[in-house]
Amino acid sequence: MSKKHKLVVVIGSVREGRFGPVVASWVAEQAREHGGFEVDVVDLAEVEIPLSLPAESPKFAGDAYPRPEGMASLTARLTDADAFILVTPEYNHSYPASLKAAIDWHFTQWTAKPVAFVSYGGAAGGRHAVLHLENVLTELHAVTIRDGLAFPNYFTGWEDGRPLDAAAPGYAKTLLDQLAWWAGALRAARDAVPYPA
Repeated sequence: MSKKHKLVVVIGSVREGRFGPVVASWVAEQAREHGGFEVDVVDLAEVEIPLSLPAESPKFAGDAYPRPEGMASLTARLTDADAFILVTPEYNHSYPASLKAAIDWHFTQWTAKPVAFVSYGGAAGGRHAVLHLENVLTELHAVTIRDGLAFPNYFTGWEDGRPLDAAAPGYAKTLLDQLAWWAGALRAARDAVPYPA
């Protein structure tokens, strides 16, 4: 790969005692070792994300959308990204409100870009959360990656910041290979012709 893609790894949980930073750190390490990405880890716990939204949609307001000043760095990082990995737990068969709010405050930042998912939870490994996220991101004209990573019973499946499943790095490589392919294809398409949103 001649040019690295800008990858933003988003830690979706802001819950006290969350496991998300452990998972995101490992995922970011896999992405750096992959060699196809410049990796930027965004922790939503460090971002001002109000639940109250302006009346106008960010889709139509564009750059004039009135976001809080504390969200400026997040918006810039999402805008600059070629690809995303959303790291999410499963709360009540879905994903955290913090992640939904971060998504809803933006629109064009996701459009015509690939999004992969890494989830963790109990027996389902966060897969219910990912199913909901796929629907949401499709509405924003993002391209969701089929092969994600799910970590069931993460509380017994990880040790010293790493998954105990020896197959996990191989699954991560598949996810990253697909993400890199889509990142390159969609970046070339966006550069050639504006996306007709």
